[in-house]
Amino acid sequence: MPRTKAAQAIPAGPSAGIPFPSLPDLGFDDLILPPDQIVDPQALFDRIGADITNAEQSAGREARAIAVQHMAEARTAANARLEQAFLQNPREARGLIRANAWLTDRIVSTALQVATTYLHPLPNPTESERIAVVAVGGYGRAEMAPHSDVDLLFLTPYKVTPWAESVIESMLYMLWDLKLKVGHSTRTVRDCIRLAREDITIRTALLERRFLAGEEPLAQDLRTKLWSELFRKTGPEFIEAKLIERAERHKRQGGQRYVLEPNVKEGKGGLRDLQTLYWIGKYLHEVRTASGLVQAGLLTQDEYDIFATAENFLWDVRCHLHYITNRAMDQLTFDLQVEVAARMGYTDTTGRRAVEYFMQDYFRHATRVGELTRIFLTQLEARHAKSEPALIGLFRRRKKLKYGFALEQGRIVFGTGGDFKADPLNLIRIFEEALRTGYLIHPVAMRAITANLHLIDEDLRTNRETLRIFHDLLLKHGNPERSLRRMNELGVLSAIIPEFEPIVAMMQFNVYHHYTVDEHTIQTISTLAQIERGELIEELPLSSNILKEGVNRKVIYTALLLHDIGKGRPEDHSILGAQIARKVAPRLGLNAEECETVEWLVRYHLLMSDVAQKRDLSDPRTVRDFAKLVKTRKRLDLLCVLTVCDIRGVGPGTWNNWKAMLLRQLYRDTTTALESGLETLNRENRADAAKKLLREKLSAWDAKAIRAELSRHYPAYWQGLPTETQAVFATMLQNITPDEIRIDLHPDADRDATRAAFALADHPGIFSRLAGALALVGANVVDARTYTSKDGWATAVFWLQDSEGHPYEAARLPRLRSMIEKTLKGEVVARDALKDRDKVKKREREFRFPTHITFDNEGSEIYTIIEVDTRDRPGLLYDLTRTLAANNIYIASAVIATFGAQVVDSFYVKDMFGLKLHTTGKQEALERKLRQAIIDGVERAKT
Repeated sequence: MPRTKAAQAIPAGPSAGIPFPSLPDLGFDDLILPPDQIVDPQALFDRIGADITNAEQSAGREARAIAVQHMAEARTAANARLEQAFLQNPREARGLIRANAWLTDRIVSTALQVATTYLHPLPNPTESERIAVVAVGGYGRAEMAPHSDVDLLFLTPYKVTPWAESVIESMLYMLWDLKLKVGHSTRTVRDCIRLAREDITIRTALLERRFLAGEEPLAQDLRTKLWSELFRKTGPEFIEAKLIERAERHKRQGGQRYVLEPNVKEGKGGLRDLQTLYWIGKYLHEVRTASGLVQAGLLTQDEYDIFATAENFLWDVRCHLHYITNRAMDQLTFDLQVEVAARMGYTDTTGRRAVEYFMQDYFRHATRVGELTRIFLTQLEARHAKSEPALIGLFRRRKKLKYGFALEQGRIVFGTGGDFKADPLNLIRIFEEALRTGYLIHPVAMRAITANLHLIDEDLRTNRETLRIFHDLLLKHGNPERSLRRMNELGVLSAIIPEFEPIVAMMQFNVYHHYTVDEHTIQTISTLAQIERGELIEELPLSSNILKEGVNRKVIYTALLLHDIGKGRPEDHSILGAQIARKVAPRLGLNAEECETVEWLVRYHLLMSDVAQKRDLSDPRTVRDFAKLVKTRKRLDLLCVLTVCDIRGVGPGTWNNWKAMLLRQLYRDTTTALESGLETLNRENRADAAKKLLREKLSAWDAKAIRAELSRHYPAYWQGLPTETQAVFATMLQNITPDEIRIDLHPDADRDATRAAFALADHPGIFSRLAGALALVGANVVDARTYTSKDGWATAVFWLQDSEGHPYEAARLPRLRSMIEKTLKGEVVARDALKDRDKVKKREREFRFPTHITFDNEGSEIYTIIEVDTRDRPGLLYDLTRTLAANNIYIASAVIATFGAQVVDSFYVKDMFGLKLHTTGKQEALERKLRQAIIDGVERAKT
């Protein structure tokens, strides 16, 4: 079959009559390697022809196999050279994706040549025996990541003839044999128009078609009819469909820009968002390149530069993902984030990892893509069918705008107040007007704000009216997060508080924090506003009551705004943050007393959370020491509310009843200490009160049995357990025999945990064996106590959660009971059974959690507190408690605080003589053994 012209370069030359969808002037200089270093298509075809001619049997499968062998060798060599070139130029994905498309063009064209020349030659083709091969979709744009699909359209003038069917089939077999992922369709021009009218996905693919080889007039005919019969008449319909598609895509990907493991292609602020802008611009204005959006008046040159920079960055990331995984991988998972960051040249610094810098850049680009999208869509709104938001509120009375602001398309623009040099305050006033009136800010106004940020200088920052507006945004209108988020995205928040800029889009590389630091900050303020509006009374009764009784709102909002401002540097972020707050708070107009309180709250914003989650609250010393630091009820109230907002702002599911219970207990006991005196917190008072409560609980027992139970336990038992648990143990210990193991499992909804109580004859290592049994059934220990009675019985209680942080399911309790019994009886050896389960998930392996072990002899009157801060894994608690038991260390209680993949295990211990671990030598020896147990466990988890 005679071929009119196979594309010899990207794009097909001007004579093709089909505009190249992106970068029409692309030449060989745009490829990451010169064409002659990628593949020589004529030499490739000549080699194939020579081998087919020389072969004894050169028809059918044999000839096809020869062609595939030569093309595979050429493609493999070319791909290796392209990958090496990209490794040497890791920020040059633009040239790589063009080169991949150029190489694929050569392979597809060669396959057609082989099929028409050797496999299915046709000396005298009829009018119907013509075929054009057209690239569509991303391949049609000549944008191909290393493992992108090859989408082809085979165009025929009429119904497919047997010859055309054979050619297409042979081409596809060759491409499939080359391991290419080929999407294909065979249609006439009329078919294309009909199907594109019915299916928006097909229409989008055809929008980005590019002629490759075969009968070019067929492709020209398709172009003409698409524009005349479909595209020109259906612009509004296409826009609407693409916007719905975009919204649904975002919803599938999590609905927000700051997803911890974003999808580079489909996620919010990803490549698909940029491509959507281009598709709409091309559909409506026939723009031939993304830069054509400037000529169409949809973007300014500066905005297009942002578009191009973000697009290049995202393509860099996507191509590295494909090479690292050797497949079409677009999800930027935790483990891949580290490797991509390294490939792109990011490096660690003191205080921050390379991956955190990389992800900060990623999220900043994603934010800019979001801003561009808003501006672009508003321009479309002004020109095309999308209904104006003004119509929505046409019959709704709104407040009148002030300061010269006006409405355009139902959104606020600057109007006569747009002379920023005369009144730069309007750059800030507009946010207040938006909150006050309920109108949205017009993207044209947003564009003006970002272009004039330089006008927010030191004089404007300290201007009395600026401070009034800023405080009103926080305190007056009831939804400060709305204005803060928009101010942050547009750079205004960092212009007013320059110290805030470093934490914008700052990612914390751990699985615990769901948001970037700036978004987390805004989430905490959103939570505070929700509490104030009375929306969380049932979930947060304590915080709701504190705010109802009244606190200094300016102090609490400012403290939340600044609480993480010190992150990302080598120093302790609480200490550095307090130093920053000392400078920022006066600048924001707070008086001396308010500044001091804000500084204190920032300095100690983790204190209440740490004490509640990492210390034994039943130990009087814990609460006394905390109360001494807090000093006043006013500070306690503020710190409690800040702590609750901080924890809830970490992400969905972080707050639960267990944490709520711990914070309520600490708040209640500290309030008692501050109001009634620290001396009320002593062991004797607690023991007497606990015995009185248990006596009432056991009122049905005879007096002798009650006296026996009350005299059976040492003082620590009475202060360490709730009355309900003590009553359970009292029942379990009745008539128990030395060979019995009694177990009581009870879901405790109030604590979001299941209580597992054990009564058995005391012997060394019980705590460790119980911890091993619990690990084997997937139970996470959040708190534990173990006591020995005066008559030799061990009473141990664990509070358990499942992997989701909820009470261990009742349906799984029989298996839990069975495993505990087998472990305690020695039928199952936990250390051996855990080998296959004690694994670290692949996606979490790149998290770094240096192990810290501390010994504290001041935090408890009778115990040494050993705190182990390290990476969590299923068998960790068992390994640590086993090591302690092997060194004759008695564990009275354990408090376990989990933060994503990090855990802090705090053990209250004595030595075999019942004494604290005072000597440095003993502490250092034990620390070495604990570290070795952790190292051994980590190695075991890797295998």
